[in-house]
Amino acid sequence: MRVIGGIYGGRTVKCPPGGIRPSMDSRRESLFSILGNLEGQSFLDLFAGSGVVGIEAASRGAEPVLLIENDRGKKRVILENLKIVKTDISLWIMDVRRYIDTSKPKWDIIYADPPFPFTGRKEIIMQIDKNNILDEKGIIIMHHPSSDKWDSTVGNLECFDIRKYGGSILSFFRRKE
Repeated sequence: MRVIGGIYGGRTVKCPPGGIRPSMDSRRESLFSILGNLEGQSFLDLFAGSGVVGIEAASRGAEPVLLIENDRGKKRVILENLKIVKTDISLWIMDVRRYIDTSKPKWDIIYADPPFPFTGRKEIIMQIDKNNILDEKGIIIMHHPSSDKWDSTVGNLECFDIRKYGGSILSFFRRKE
């Protein structure tokens, strides 16, 4: 995999062993085109996998960037991938739900890409809302299979954009106006 754009554009990122569904370059390019300039915005990458989405965010100006990954087997490769990044980016190996329950900072952008067999996507969004870790003007992006059915609102959050990429979807949520 390669970083698509920004200051680290073109650099190679390794894929860790084990169950991982690498973020397709075209979907990642589309996501960051939608997000635009990330200068001055914080970015939380839940279910980080290889770390490529968080690295892409840092490459485009997001700071700080935090990667949360539960699988300790991915740690070595993710840390190796982070060596190309000179900005404020960290990796925490822990359960995503535990992080959400204990997090203190509020995030401008929260990206969640759980494994496709994962069944608690809506609950993750509700937990983010309940624990108030999304900045007032922040957004949550959930990557999920196109077979998932979503309501237009989840708790105090509304889905304001949906982008389909083959068998997967990026759903964008923000606080209700």
